[in-house]
Amino acid sequence: MTSSFDDLVLVVGATGGVGQLVVGKLIENDFRVRVLTRNAAKATKMFDNKVEVAVGDIRDPNTLPTAMPNVTQIICCTGTTAFPSSKWEFESEPNLIEWVQLFFDPKYSISKAKNSPLNVDAQGVSNLVAAAPENLRRFVFVSSCGILRQNEFPWKLLNAYGVLDAKQKGEVAIINSGLPYTIIRPGRLIDGPYTSYDLNTLLKANTGGKLGVVLGQGDTLQGDASRIDVAAACVESILHPSTERQVFEIVNQGARPAVVDWDYLFSQLTSV
Repeated sequence: MTSSFDDLVLVVGATGGVGQLVVGKLIENDFRVRVLTRNAAKATKMFDNKVEVAVGDIRDPNTLPTAMPNVTQIICCTGTTAFPSSKWEFESEPNLIEWVQLFFDPKYSISKAKNSPLNVDAQGVSNLVAAAPENLRRFVFVSSCGILRQNEFPWKLLNAYGVLDAKQKGEVAIINSGLPYTIIRPGRLIDGPYTSYDLNTLLKANTGGKLGVVLGQGDTLQGDASRIDVAAACVESILHPSTERQVFEIVNQGARPAVVDWDYLFSQLTSV
């Protein structure tokens, strides 16, 4: 399966670990690509002028409409750290006492962060859904394993600051939107991130002979997931009509074949 001439994929979170690899794999598959970014210069340099660049922020719905003309698919790879860090973009640099409070009082840390999971994976994704074209062919969302196991270890610990709650709210917004969607729930991400690499390096990225790809449904899988394989799953999903309105988990387990057979993997998914 190949892209068609009129495909234009908007990648959101394109300069992150999975997003960069998604862009690289889309280029490999001859898709036209537009990236949504807050830093146009960074994205232009990273992708060697091979993509269209739209400046916007999913946390600000007013910035999204200008990124949408002629978009046929959206792949959303946004996210932030599960626990308070500099990536949460606090209003001011916390001092030592404030860092202690941030770690021990989730409500306080979330209220002080512009880039918390709640703002990115819940409200931000909802904003993106609202701005998406009505005739969109697919909305692919990178979520997380553990969405349905938030009261079990280790997911309860991971969700201490609400990252799984936020991802779940994002999923619900997508499913309830009426848009054709694919939701991918990876395990703990490994391989990369490739945030300092250039496009040529991204196009050569491989898993180094790691384990095979396993898909599941019902949120029962546990384990690591290669960012490279997650990115491939995103791109392959928009090439396979059978993945429409599917939610599935992805981890790396077992022997790795010479070539990952996505046709076979997707054929095992149960229709919803």
